[in-house]
Amino acid sequence: MRGCTCRGCGAEIIFIRTSEGKSIPCDPEPLKYWQCADGRERIVTPDGEVVAAELTGMPGGESGIGYITHFATCPKADSFRRKGNG
Repeated sequence: MRGCTCRGCGAEIIFIRTSEGKSIPCDPEPLKYWQCADGRERIVTPDGEVVAAELTGMPGGESGIGYITHFATCPKADSFRRKGNG
């Protein structure tokens, strides 16, 4: 993981490399998550796996610790989205 500052909002972020070699910007605060197939959140684990999860659940039953993608929390996220060709 490497840290820097978001060019859009100025918040501190970290980048986590996925198993496919892509770097995903994430908020630096680790969060407990409860993995489930229909989870509303996408969590990036420290080893780069992206999982569907919820951020609340049965205490003690969490799946692990991960990071929420900064695209979910950045007020300027739309300015970083790639435009279609056409």
